[in-house]
Amino acid sequence: MVFVGGIVGATGGLRADAFRLAVQVIRGRWFMFFASFLIMAASGATYIFSIYSNDIKTSLGYDQSTLNTLSFFKDLGANVGILSGLINEVTPPWVVLAIGSVMNLFGYLMIYFAITGRIARPAVWQMCLYICIGANSQSFANTGSLVTCVKNFPESRGVVLGLLKGFVGLSGAIFTQLYSAIYGDDSKSLVLLIAWLPAAISIVFVRTIRLMKAASVPYKTSKPFYCFLYISIALATFLMVIIVVEQRFSFSRPESSIAAVIVLLLLFLPLAVVVKEELKIFRQEKEALENPAPLSVSVEKPAITEPPPPEPKQVPATTPSTIPTTTTTTTTSTKKKSAISGVIDTLKPPERGEDYSILQALFSIDMFVLFFATICGVGGTLTAIDNMGQIGQSLEYPDRSIKTFVSLISIWNYAGRVTAGFVSEIILAKYKFPRPLALTFVLLLSCVGHLLIAFGVSQSLYVASVIIGFCFGAQWPLLFAIISEIFGLKYYSTLYNFGGVASPIGSYILNVRVAGHLYDREANKQNSGLTRTDGKDLTCVGVECFKLSFIIITAATVFGAFVSLILVWRTRNFYKGDIYARYRAAAAATENGAAMGTVIAAGKEVEEDKTISSEVVVPNRDKNKS
Repeated sequence: MVFVGGIVGATGGLRADAFRLAVQVIRGRWFMFFASFLIMAASGATYIFSIYSNDIKTSLGYDQSTLNTLSFFKDLGANVGILSGLINEVTPPWVVLAIGSVMNLFGYLMIYFAITGRIARPAVWQMCLYICIGANSQSFANTGSLVTCVKNFPESRGVVLGLLKGFVGLSGAIFTQLYSAIYGDDSKSLVLLIAWLPAAISIVFVRTIRLMKAASVPYKTSKPFYCFLYISIALATFLMVIIVVEQRFSFSRPESSIAAVIVLLLLFLPLAVVVKEELKIFRQEKEALENPAPLSVSVEKPAITEPPPPEPKQVPATTPSTIPTTTTTTTTSTKKKSAISGVIDTLKPPERGEDYSILQALFSIDMFVLFFATICGVGGTLTAIDNMGQIGQSLEYPDRSIKTFVSLISIWNYAGRVTAGFVSEIILAKYKFPRPLALTFVLLLSCVGHLLIAFGVSQSLYVASVIIGFCFGAQWPLLFAIISEIFGLKYYSTLYNFGGVASPIGSYILNVRVAGHLYDREANKQNSGLTRTDGKDLTCVGVECFKLSFIIITAATVFGAFVSLILVWRTRNFYKGDIYARYRAAAAATENGAAMGTVIAAGKEVEEDKTISSEVVVPNRDKNKS
């Protein structure tokens, strides 16, 4: 009976341990990070606009300028997330994710109904509103999950930003594989997939994403991050191979389904790393409870306190008769001066790395310089991405190649984000290499891709897609990491989204006002005397369609790179120091307090076990005697 009872007790203990482990995994920091992967992987629908943009253009009869205006409102919604940032300042992350899922479903579902004729043809302003609302859900997903992860891992923010933004970059290729498996070549149904899938994922993990106490995870010991990195590289490599194979051979629906299943397996593979890390933590805590360290009692000598200094003599208050009469005449001017000085003190920024207020950050020279450089850099690369379908048509690439360009941009977008996040974090920690200087190099590299598009070198659009995708992706982790390092994390939700506002501004100037206008002007030259009929637009063919546009974009990007050098100069001393020192100290204090609490609890539990065992042993002896 004792043997059977021991087996039953052991089985019950294993079940209890398994249950506690499962709860710990679901509530743990690493599972929250995994959930953020999936949310990010489904929140990059704006980067595959060129796949379904032609459906919008032909079904609704738009010209290129109108389509680029629609693209501008897409970028405006995707990057103007100040509202989501302000909401996230006063509510938990699940509120932001829930709002974003509703906006995503509504916006893209209305676009799908419009291009499939299920509703009356909407006006242009209505389509702009729909795509702005749908794209704005991406900023809610980023704010709810990415900003939360940065606050949960403050000492590894470059790595966190690189990984999560990398999955956003891969989302375009992931969506392409999934819609090919589910809907075949029906690009209109891609909009339906974009409508329901991101909303569903955000709702599933809406309670998983939450703020936790910061843990000290420096890059040298962050093995889970590198495991996530290797898995994401495997996913990107597989997508790259599939793209190359699809370029040479046409996939059937079953073959596309197999590829989609492999993509899903690689997406969920990080869950194994999550379970491994939480199991390690579970074993350490269990061992600490079973074998508690002995509590040492130290007797402190009473501190010798010095007598307090004598109190200063009080000066008798001045009687009303001795108050100068001039004070009453200067009261108003003093109040005005105090109000002005109060405003000046409010806008006066603290030291770099401390927590700026929102106004202090927005009115700082550092933010202005960073914002302007981002307008030039992101605006140019985003113009190339949004017009890649039309660029390929103008240079007479086949439709299959245009789909390849979009997938290449998506994959190298991922590569740029991950590389910028990890490499900038490592060289910053080892060599004190400032992140603003890395941003300068990325801006200059993107000019190569712009020039390849401008001069239409034969078969160079493949290389241009790689360069543009890489540079576009690399700018985002650098931008958001620089904002968090210079202006602190207290109001990071709002400042993060303010940094993204540079993208639609650059897109409007360089995409709508430059590329769209010059494309339509060249198309009118080539089709003089013709008019659009049956909803078909006048297309432009040849190098001249985008040549002048991308020469202008190259000049603007070079100017932005030189402006970014101002920020490099201004922050050179800041990046020479230990910018993460205060986060490391806070994390160490938290961990020491948690460890002391665990030891004390273990000691109490051992004392209780001794008391209980001493009470139970006596009845057992009496039973044995009887």
